[in-house]
Amino acid sequence: MQLSNEACIPCQDGGPTLTPGEISDLLGELPGWEVVDGHHLHRVWNFQNFSLALEWVRSAGAICDKQGHHADFKLGWGYAEAIIYTHKSDGLTRSDMVLAARFDALEHDGEGHA
Repeated sequence: MQLSNEACIPCQDGGPTLTPGEISDLLGELPGWEVVDGHHLHRVWNFQNFSLALEWVRSAGAICDKQGHHADFKLGWGYAEAIIYTHKSDGLTRSDMVLAARFDALEHDGEGHA
C-alpha cells in the first residue's frame, strides 16, 4: 500500500519510533524529504509568491486536522517549509511518513497550484 493511501494512527505516549532501517526504506517513497538527525522529516516547497505558499499551507493544515496529526510549518514569501515528527514519541513514526506522503499529493504544478 502506498503511504499516501494510509491513515495516520494516533500514538500513545512513548510509542515506538521507526528504526534507521525502516526510516531508510520508507524515505524511498518520499522524494524531496530529508531526515534530520534521525529525528524529524524536513522539506521546503517553492512558490511564485506568498499567496500561493499560504494556499498550500492551508491545504496541508487541513490534511493535518483530518488526520489528527500535525506538522510544524514555516511560511514566507515564495516558500513553505514543513517539519514532521511525533511529539509524543520524540521521533519518527510511520504516521509521520504517511503525513509527508499526503503533503506530497498536494505537490504544486510550478505555478503553486495543487
